[in-house]
Amino acid sequence: MALQIYGIPNCGTCKKALLWLDNNDVEYEFINTKERSPTKEMIAEWVIALTARPMRNTSGKSYRAIGEEKKTWTDEQWIEAFANDAMLLKRPLFVKDAKAVLVGFRAKEEVLQSTLL
Repeated sequence: MALQIYGIPNCGTCKKALLWLDNNDVEYEFINTKERSPTKEMIAEWVIALTARPMRNTSGKSYRAIGEEKKTWTDEQWIEAFANDAMLLKRPLFVKDAKAVLVGFRAKEEVLQSTLL
């Protein structure tokens, strides 16, 4: 499977992304991060590709619970945090051919097509 989507089934943004993929006849594997959390090694690769900042789910309870120290965290600290609590990861996270290519689903149509198709 060339395209993997990491997220949770009840996430509205994930639902929009999956609908878009279905409408564009894209084959994908959806991975529920509540059931199958990504490994620390996978997350480290994603951070190399995307950097930690866009990967943060800043609207989630887990993020708000961290406190002010999160503002000064390094990528290594974020990798550790993401590995310990997958709910800190922004959703959906797209991995194409084993490389993280996009996080979230607010990109313009042209970007989505060039990145995901």
